[in-house]
Amino acid sequence: QVQLVESGGGSVQAGGSLRLSCAASGYTYTTVSMGWFRQAPGKEREGVAGLYIVDGNTYYADSVKGRFTISHDNAKKTLNLQMNSLEPEDTAMYYCAHSNFYRDFTNPVNFNIWGQGTQVTVSS
Repeated sequence: QVQLVESGGGSVQAGGSLRLSCAASGYTYTTVSMGWFRQAPGKEREGVAGLYIVDGNTYYADSVKGRFTISHDNAKKTLNLQMNSLEPEDTAMYYCAHSNFYRDFTNPVNFNIWGQGTQVTVSS
């Protein structure tokens, strides 16, 4: 079983940057898909960015393209999300997710392993 622990959230002003990290432990040798999702109060959880570990292909939601960058450190088993030019609309709880299969990052129900989340708050 894989365990995920997110870190790096916080409060910033609009235009600022944050870097989220997701440390994976356990049996990670069959990891295929890892991604970042977010959920704002009163809204559904949505896919933000995803990475297919086996081939390096990425996914970004239209709302974050050009501002967010997802990466993976194989040695540290860490998934990172560099978030630049943050906007108040980016305020949400951010979650890391994992799957041993190719998954569509636009639908959170495709993922069955989640971290506990890290809060990102962007003030105007």
